[in-house]
Amino acid sequence: MMNIFGTSSQALFGQLLIGLINGSFYALLSLGLAVIFGLLNIINFAHGAQYMMGAFVGYLLLQKLGLGYWWALALTPLIVGMIGLVIERFMLSRLKQVDHLYGLMLTFGIGLMIQGLFLSKFGAIGQPYPIPPELAGGKSLGFMFLPYYRIWVIGASLFTCLATWYLIERTKLGGYLRAATENPALVQAFGVNVPRMVTLTYGFGVGVAALGGVMAAPMYQVSPLMGADLIIVVFAVVVIGGMGSILGSIITGFGLGVVEGLTKVFYPEASNTVIFVMMALVLLVKPSGLFGSQK
Repeated sequence: MMNIFGTSSQALFGQLLIGLINGSFYALLSLGLAVIFGLLNIINFAHGAQYMMGAFVGYLLLQKLGLGYWWALALTPLIVGMIGLVIERFMLSRLKQVDHLYGLMLTFGIGLMIQGLFLSKFGAIGQPYPIPPELAGGKSLGFMFLPYYRIWVIGASLFTCLATWYLIERTKLGGYLRAATENPALVQAFGVNVPRMVTLTYGFGVGVAALGGVMAAPMYQVSPLMGADLIIVVFAVVVIGGMGSILGSIITGFGLGVVEGLTKVFYPEASNTVIFVMMALVLLVKPSGLFGSQK
């Protein structure tokens, strides 16, 4: 009985850890989506490809320039974020006066192009990326083994999410951003360059996705399809949390990761669909999402 109980406990805590890891990436990616949609009204279907691009930029910095994980962590969001600036400035900004559906279709096409370019260059086989030596190994807690890198990912993701929430909801810059979505002409009258602010906001959201890609690289093989496999779940997380709700994306991302992990323990057959079932139920009860505002 004790042996069975011990094995079950180990499986439970192991899946809880995996759920928190998955939730970290759900929260990071849905955070970037929420920032872009909430402040720019753009449904960024290229987000999964930009996450994948972040993992590959980190991989190329290591393979071609010999830069380690920490340099990649600092440089990759800037590099991919600047690519996002170009996309917004020369493509998305031209669609401001038309229906938002055109922006969705454009970003969907951009995502397919990015994925196709990396597939043609690297193929579908994943590329390995080593865990930084400082975070290698882990600690045995008796009932489970706790890898240091996974704890780092959870902590770094939580810090990034909360810092972004604070920036947008509690600072003057965030106030300008929110005001610019409601009345850009009025904000422009106060001397704020609204188009530049919009471009930088999109670049920031893309940079957050790229940061998630670098953090995922040592845990999963770097593959052109890694974003496509994840983005569908992330969109479900955003819908459940509420489109444009930053706090909703953070809480829902981590929460659904844990729910998914627990489902793998108690009812494994439903682990791949539980998030989508919850999305359907939330949409039936509250179409604006758990934390979304009813308009």
